[in-house]
Amino acid sequence: MQTIDNFNFKNIKALVRVDFNVPLDDTYHITDTTRIDATIHTIRKIINDGGSVILMSHLGRPKGGPEEKFSLKHLVPYLAEKMNCPVLFADDCIGESAQKLAAGLKPGEILLLENLRFYKEEEKGDEGFAKKLSALGDFYVNDAFGTAHRAHASTTVIAKFFPKTKAFGYVMASEVSNLNKVLKEAKHPFTAILGGAKVSGKIEIINHLMDKVDNLIIGGGMMFTFIKALGGEVGNSMIEEELLDLSRNIVEGAKMMGVNLYLPIDAVIADVFSNDANIKICNAYDIPDPWMGLDIGPNSCQKFDHVIKKSETILWNGPMGVFEMDHFEEGTKLIAQSVAQATENGAFSLVGGGDSVAALHKYNLEDKVSYVSTGGGAMLEYIEGKSLPGVKAIEA
Repeated sequence: MQTIDNFNFKNIKALVRVDFNVPLDDTYHITDTTRIDATIHTIRKIINDGGSVILMSHLGRPKGGPEEKFSLKHLVPYLAEKMNCPVLFADDCIGESAQKLAAGLKPGEILLLENLRFYKEEEKGDEGFAKKLSALGDFYVNDAFGTAHRAHASTTVIAKFFPKTKAFGYVMASEVSNLNKVLKEAKHPFTAILGGAKVSGKIEIINHLMDKVDNLIIGGGMMFTFIKALGGEVGNSMIEEELLDLSRNIVEGAKMMGVNLYLPIDAVIADVFSNDANIKICNAYDIPDPWMGLDIGPNSCQKFDHVIKKSETILWNGPMGVFEMDHFEEGTKLIAQSVAQATENGAFSLVGGGDSVAALHKYNLEDKVSYVSTGGGAMLEYIEGKSLPGVKAIEA
């Protein structure tokens, strides 16, 4: 893998695509700095070599041109504080200010360009736009795994202007190598834990993992489509009627391939979708109307815990219930703790997907698993077996 470790950046202007798509409050203060913090290691390596860094990113979804709330200038104070040096800012990403500041950049200096998505050409993957960006630096570094599944101008098209001078930054390299540990180099038993609301969002993941895993644990709202497909009564729980046949096929396919498919045996049910609902625990296959399942039950947790703790490789994507409500968080919390315990016992664990990562943060377990992927959609597409344009562009 071609990473920045293969190069010395002395007197080189590195054009680095980062993912600074961070949440801002009403006063434009960053409320979660994770994505910026992740790239500091890459920026430091280039600066320490004696190079300079030109950072480019998108922020939010601006509609048609510049908008104050999506300006990257709001990130400058935090970045300067984190790097312990001034950060220059260009109020455009390809115009005169960007060209002048980039041309005058000295070794050790950092320049942040304005939001790439203020130009519609960015998302269109426009080659002319990519060429203008490429003219600002000598070397291209992609460190934005979160956008690696998009063939945008700054994530993919630009790489063709740097045939010999391109590499992965540390975030990108780390994401790819850790995902490969799960998908290509897994030690067995390998257990995948899938949750979340819908089966439809996980079909391709299930299909791609089926010949790789030993155990497949299914929880979250998607479990009720499977239970209904197997003849269970699920009351008013959320199901996808159109996927009942497919769910049966997945269960049959798992049997044929020797994969242990685990579904919850009990559920925490509520009479309305609310934290203040009446709640009780019942057999997951016998939920009365008009009750609905909003979490996996204690017996399921115990069963899953046993499987997880015997695993050598663990992939977790998706919560077990509506963990945002404290009456329905126990299943997700206990699975998170099981994964952490298995990791402490020597398993390799990868957790990804917004809700699963949020759960780790909620229970202070993010440091207790092997790797937390912040890739979101890119991670899911990689697990589905798709080729990511941003990865391919560097490897080409």
